[in-house]
Amino acid sequence: MADLVDLRSDTVTKPTAAMRRAMAEAEVGDDVYGEDPLVNALEERVAAMFGHEAAVFVPSGTMGNQIGMRLVCQPGQEVLGDAEAHVVTYEMGAAAAVFGLSTRTVVSEGGVLSADQLISQVRPFGNWHLTPTAAVAVENTHNRAGGLVQPLEELEKLFAWSRDAGVSVHLDGARIWNAAVASGVPLDTYGRLADTASVCLSKGLGAPVGSVLVASADRIAEARLWRKRLGGGMRQVGVLAAAGLHALDHHVDRLADDHSRATQLAERLGVDPATVHTNMVVLDGVAAPMLAAAAKGEGVLVSEVSATRVRLLTHLDVDDAAVDRAVEVLAPLL
Repeated sequence: MADLVDLRSDTVTKPTAAMRRAMAEAEVGDDVYGEDPLVNALEERVAAMFGHEAAVFVPSGTMGNQIGMRLVCQPGQEVLGDAEAHVVTYEMGAAAAVFGLSTRTVVSEGGVLSADQLISQVRPFGNWHLTPTAAVAVENTHNRAGGLVQPLEELEKLFAWSRDAGVSVHLDGARIWNAAVASGVPLDTYGRLADTASVCLSKGLGAPVGSVLVASADRIAEARLWRKRLGGGMRQVGVLAAAGLHALDHHVDRLADDHSRATQLAERLGVDPATVHTNMVVLDGVAAPMLAAAAKGEGVLVSEVSATRVRLLTHLDVDDAAVDRAVEVLAPLL
């Protein structure tokens, strides 16, 4: 196990020794009463980073996304998004099952956001024959598109249109940190192009758990009610907020190392490095189950996306030696 190279996801990262110390030394209070100082500090800091008035700490990215969409969409209305989006692919139909929200999707070109394509599919309010489109969900980076960074001009075009159309924009920013580091676009620029945004601390930033939902003060006040209803009211959770604060201090800029290693991994495995936008390498046209099983037998774990597609993610626990070992195992198999 000591030599295991885990490329399945950046969610497998373990807290560093320094992060564990910060957690152990955390000052805590009851967060449901609003008395946990580190949670309050984390929420204020993330809201400011993304140019929003307020934020709420939630246990998971799925909770952050679902509450964020519910804040801008009423039961019986719809959220429009990409066919491969996390909110409709990996969140267990929560929008419909929990909140009564309808979702509709468009098939994009490789996951790349096209404002015109989405706008053309929006259904208006006021026509009782149609389910009105209340919100558009955008994922940046796009998971199933291989860590794709969405084009800023398309995000700007969509948001500018949405102001006059009365349609809200929700950002699934699980890996928005990667997008900002790779593109150089400031976090507050991305944040101001969305009405609600959920950002994860537990992926590339390496915290053990947690996401932050940002929005206006009024919306975040409502979000706290939904968090409580969904069982997300937490008590002395400063031990987790401390991990998030440590990650913001120490683990954002270093995402560039993950991106560099992903590019190296792609080049050495014969994958076009131009397809690597951030920390994901996609192997297409492979016998995924056999490849994954054979690699696992030699101590390298990869993620099967489909029968013919494998995904490799670099992260905090993947160093240069791990990349070397992964290439040593995977190259002969490919």
